[in-house]
Order: sequence, then structure tokens, then C-alpha cells
Amino acid sequence: MAAVRSSTLWFMEAISAVLHVTAAIFIIGPMTIPRMTGMRAIRSGNALQLSSLAKSTALLGWLSLIVAILGFTLLTFVDPENKLACGTPWVVASIILYSAAVSITLSAVAPLLKRAGLRLNTGTPATE
Repeated sequence: MAAVRSSTLWFMEAISAVLHVTAAIFIIGPMTIPRMTGMRAIRSGNALQLSSLAKSTALLGWLSLIVAILGFTLLTFVDPENKLACGTPWVVASIILYSAAVSITLSAVAPLLKRAGLRLNTGTPATE
């Protein structure tokens, strides 16, 4: 006989799911905008905007850790009958893809946008 889950666990699972999805929408979604706008700022030679976009990209990259933390929190409240854990294939795939995306954002995209902004400030070409 299946164990009856308490209403508190069900509520915590629902709240965790809502927070995880909402954070993904409002943090991960906007993380794509500064990258595309950054290319336009490089072409137009707008160093001030490029500097701001580099800071935004780095900030959103670090804030995206909230989405990962909420995802792991959600896993702790999921009903055991769903057989959902960190070893589930789609969870492993999302962890790998998220790790790759954040690594690229924080180690390449944000620093390169910052460097392009600094080069535009000094008058050297942003791209070579």
C-alpha cells in the first residue's frame, strides 16, 4: 500500500516547483539578452553600454545558482513514487547542460564583454 504523503510535503513540493520555474524564467531567460545586445554595442562602439552588459551578464550568471539550488530543493520534496533523483537521466542531463552554460557565461562571455568595453574605452578595436 502506498504511503500517504502529508499535506505539508505536497505543499513544499508545489512551492519549490513554482519557485524553481519562476526563478528560471526571470533569471535564466534574461541572461540571453545582454549577450545579443553586447554584440550590437561592440558594432556601434558603445563602451559604456558594453561595460554595463558585462556586469549584467556576470550578475545573472551568479544569480542562476538560485535556480540550481531551488531545483535540488525540489528534488528533496518530490514524491518517492515518482522515482526522481539526481541520478535520473534527464536530471543528470540538465545538471551537465546547466554547468556548461554557467561555466561558459562566467569564464568566457562576461570577461570578454568586459574586455571589449575596456578596449573601446582606450580606443583600440574591440575585435581583432
